[in-house]
Amino acid sequence: MKRVYVKEEWCLGCHLCEYNCAFANSNERDMVSALKGKPWVSAVQIEESADVCFAVACRHCKEPLCVTACITGALTKAEDGSVRIDRDKCVGCHSCIMMCPYGAVVMDGNHVANKCQLCLTNKFGQPKCVEGCPNGAIVYEER
Repeated sequence: MKRVYVKEEWCLGCHLCEYNCAFANSNERDMVSALKGKPWVSAVQIEESADVCFAVACRHCKEPLCVTACITGALTKAEDGSVRIDRDKCVGCHSCIMMCPYGAVVMDGNHVANKCQLCLTNKFGQPKCVEGCPNGAIVYEER
């Protein structure tokens, strides 16, 4: 299965992956109307320290602890191996957040879990964070 991987040594910390992710999942036609003056949440988060910065996104684990922890069945593992979320089923209990060893599940402004779905459920069909990374620090490949 193809997954999103990060090359920390190439990450500039520009946050363009976050903007592209939020736009891709906004159902808007352009980035300005999707993001300007509105609260938005990205399924990709940039972590920065003095020495390194890198994008944190769902790893779509073979045995996802977040799916096991989900009390409503909002998180499931699809046949293609990706971990999907049905945001309508989420009750905001934070169990998935506590169980994810990578910190890749976040809450949006409505207290609903949000995570990378590889842009498989929106109109783009491939991860916009990868496409929007100016330095090639984020890749979408099978390893």
